[in-house]
Amino acid sequence: MAAPKSALARRNGDFSEEERAAVYRAIFERRDVREHFLPDPIPDEVLERILRAAHHAGSVGFMQPWNFIVVREAATKGAVKDLFRKANDEAATRYTGERATLYRRLKLEGIEEAPLSLCVTCNRQRGGRQVLGRSTVRDTDLYSTCCAIQNLWLAARAEGVGVGWVSILDHEALKQVLGIPRPVKVVAYLCLGYVSEFAPHPDLERAGWRARLPLEELVYKEQWGRRHDDEG
Repeated sequence: MAAPKSALARRNGDFSEEERAAVYRAIFERRDVREHFLPDPIPDEVLERILRAAHHAGSVGFMQPWNFIVVREAATKGAVKDLFRKANDEAATRYTGERATLYRRLKLEGIEEAPLSLCVTCNRQRGGRQVLGRSTVRDTDLYSTCCAIQNLWLAARAEGVGVGWVSILDHEALKQVLGIPRPVKVVAYLCLGYVSEFAPHPDLERAGWRARLPLEELVYKEQWGRRHDDEG
């Protein structure tokens, strides 16, 4: 007698159609959130679930090089906001004309608006001098930390929590503010909070800064530059 379909799904680790749809929805509806943050605090149990999802990311040699600094105090956020202002003013000088005007209009962070921030770091010495799988590509520890950030981002979206990556920061100055040891590398400073809405499209796409590239232009067959529809 054949086993019930639900039992087979559990045995094989398959997802149900609804579960698959939920995964893809989180991926496609994930946004880099810079505004519309609500003052409502993120409950501790929700934050713990989000961080646990991040901690279950894949890592080279099971190195698990990440740490997460939770920032809630207004004084700390204010110090980070000052770093952003300085870096953003410098970045703005790199654009001219209409591009410069558009850049100045963009909302690029929610440091003080979001209820909390997370600084995600990479301890490049964790696991000792020899980490399995890292001997030829040393930066795989950084790639692993980015995988943890993506896990965090998708879990947050599933929880209805917005995440914004503040990339316009001097990381060395940020390490001073947060007391991060010299050998540890800052990978991301994230703003987290519930939001009044998730935009249907990325902010930079809506603002006309960049458009999403067609997938077919990015996929090659066997060798660089060979399209899937190329003959021969």
